Amino acid sequence: MNSRVPAACAHNRRMAQRPDFDSYEAFFPYYVAMHSKPATRRVHFAGTTLGLVLAVIGLLTRRPRMLVALPGCGYGFAWPAHWFIEKNNPASFGHPLWSLRGDFEMISYMLRGRDAELSEIAQAYLSEHAAPSGSAEPAEDAPTGRHAA
Repeated sequence: MNSRVPAACAHNRRMAQRPDFDSYEAFFPYYVAMHSKPATRRVHFAGTTLGLVLAVIGLLTRRPRMLVALPGCGYGFAWPAHWFIEKNNPASFGHPLWSLRGDFEMISYMLRGRDAELSEIAQAYLSEHAAPSGSAEPAEDAPTGRHAA
């Protein structure tokens, strides 16, 4: 049996290790890195936007059941995007409130035409926290996420 861990599995194992953060500002680069692929960000954008639109319609038409559309569409779109596009687990599993704030900040970047900047933030974080070549574990001296953004 081959004892080497396939590259995709090594990547998933690294991404499953959620570092602790002292602030939202330190968390945000990690959050963006968990959305490193533009397709993942676009699916998040679609789900959150659709959920917001339906929730507002529910408020305006006095149909409170439609408020469930916000988390339903948001998570219903986002989680499969993580599993099937990004190949990681949603950051909301470990940091739910900061993840919600991060989602809105990420969408704000996208609405202002700054999606390329999100890709740069993601790549910088992933490069800084990459595992040594051929290893399934993060570098021993890799920061834990407790750094200024």
